[in-house]
Amino acid sequence: MTAALVRAAQRGDTMAMNELLGELTPYLGKICGPIALDAGADAVQESLIAIFRHLRELRDPEALYGWARAIAVREAVRVARRAGRARPAELADLPSPYDVEHAVDIRDVLGRLSPEHRAVLVLRDLEGLPEEAVARLLRVPSGTVKSRLHRARESFRRAWRS
Repeated sequence: MTAALVRAAQRGDTMAMNELLGELTPYLGKICGPIALDAGADAVQESLIAIFRHLRELRDPEALYGWARAIAVREAVRVARRAGRARPAELADLPSPYDVEHAVDIRDVLGRLSPEHRAVLVLRDLEGLPEEAVARLLRVPSGTVKSRLHRARESFRRAWRS
């Protein structure tokens, strides 16, 4: 269904484009929110705009979610930087996603990390991507991903304990 929707949107079908962007919005929110924090909605909006503008460049409609993820990560990091959220610092055992009290604490701890560290944590620990894929998405060497991930996890642990 999604591939047909992408092709229709690429051909200029406005209804298909609206449906496609509506389908992508929650997914983009899950990526942009933890990276851009309070500016997450702005990052989602910027991601949707980029997807809208560049959808015709997507060669493989089956790769939509991976392509959209790459755009979302770049936009979330960019928006977070612009919002002045780059406070350097650095995921231990996370509480249940249904534990609202801890979710607020996690958001606070994530707020102490730089956008680059949040991006690595989201892609590696939440999305489950291998380091090589994270490196490609962030356009950095694998060694940089490894060091950022190590620093981000250590900083997260320290901040979580305090």
